[in-house]
Amino acid sequence: MSLRLRSLLPFLVLALLLVLLLVATETTVALAQRVATLPLWLQWTVAAVLALFVIATLWLGWRLLRPRRRSREPVPVADRAHTEARIQALDALGADTEPLHGEVAELDRRRAQAMLYVAVFGEISSGKSSLVAALAPQAAVERDVVGGTTRRVSHHAGELADGQPMLLADVPGSAEAGGESAEAEARDEALRAHIVLYVCSGDLNRAQAKELRWLAEFGKPLLLVLNKADQWRPAERAALVERLRQHGRSAASEVVAVSAGGSERYERTLPDGRVERVERARIAAIEPLRQALSRLARTDRDTLETARERAVLGGLDQRIGEAERVARSGQAQEITTRYTRRAAIGALAAVVPGSDLIIQGALATALTRELARLYAVPVSELEIDAFVKRARLTIRTSASIVLAIAGNALKAFPGLGTLGGGVLHAFAYALIFDSLGKALAATFADHHALDQQAAERRLKQLLADRGGDRLKRLSALTAEVVREHDGEERA
Repeated sequence: MSLRLRSLLPFLVLALLLVLLLVATETTVALAQRVATLPLWLQWTVAAVLALFVIATLWLGWRLLRPRRRSREPVPVADRAHTEARIQALDALGADTEPLHGEVAELDRRRAQAMLYVAVFGEISSGKSSLVAALAPQAAVERDVVGGTTRRVSHHAGELADGQPMLLADVPGSAEAGGESAEAEARDEALRAHIVLYVCSGDLNRAQAKELRWLAEFGKPLLLVLNKADQWRPAERAALVERLRQHGRSAASEVVAVSAGGSERYERTLPDGRVERVERARIAAIEPLRQALSRLARTDRDTLETARERAVLGGLDQRIGEAERVARSGQAQEITTRYTRRAAIGALAAVVPGSDLIIQGALATALTRELARLYAVPVSELEIDAFVKRARLTIRTSASIVLAIAGNALKAFPGLGTLGGGVLHAFAYALIFDSLGKALAATFADHHALDQQAAERRLKQLLADRGGDRLKRLSALTAEVVREHDGEERA
């Protein structure tokens, strides 16, 4: 479409809308005049039909144009063979995959054990350990009124209401300051369980609601347990349970209110004015939870095992993705540094600094190809050529900025200024290829394709970046290249 036609298009659209408005107005006036000649009952009938038509049109327009609520995307169903293949690929990248192999081995061990695993999950001070002690009274469970006393995962043998054995996992509480590693361990254990008890002692806050949604994404049976229910009046308890049902509407299989017992400490004032600290036992009342657990445990064991395996593999999929990101980022940095060094070496032979800051097109092409291979992004030679040409234009327009940054960096490191323009050109090439490699790596990681516009935007930002640490690193690399080049010439 020509530029003139594109300029006229908005005026043509406005003219068409004006014509349609005039026609609609004329039609409405003519229809009103005709209706006015009809009997009264027929006028009301026509008015009612028109009103219904207008209401239906507005409703349909609202349905089509209203903002859509973004639905939570479920955790993708991971395949065992695919998961193991990704772990092997991580091995090839040199990543530490021992924890991932251990998770797969634990998955098989628990399947062979044929034991029902129940994880007790929730924030600190919600009474998880007391609940475990009530469900497994013969087990030695550490209990304390101080929040966050569970520091590691511990397993305790218990029984369901029908006598079926189960293994309870008491996990560290979430939302504890400095407890990120323990919280990650708790989440992993929750995924390994067949059934999860999410324990709270009141209405859910935002962080708890987010945790509940995260657990629900893996599609395994989950009970939302209101602990310390004896501290609420009956009407308050009923209202709180109803609010929890709303929170767990799409997450929890059931909401139950219990009192796990344990002990509590409080202070009381004696008649003589002294304050006495008292610790007293609380009576456990957990039968509703036992019954709910028994109902879930009656689910076909294969179904429970399939849901557990899917959750573990889904969690592994997320961990593998993060490990891939870290491993590829490290390797991308190594590749970028290698090509940056080569570009700086080649630049020392250049006569006129800045005449063409990307003469080394072959290096740029090879860098693009190698990074695409690292991120498993299929890129054709035509795409690579087009990108290198685009990058060349971007770098030419940024030449003054690149050379200014290079000059200022060399002033900050006087030892680099001894070879004059050759050093300046070498540092400029180092800055260019470091920027190019980082821009490509970020684009491949984010878009899984050679998005030329995104890569060009990142390249422009990096070429103008005057970050001190980055310039120090590139200055050190340039100094090393210059010393090696000077030594070779003398030899």
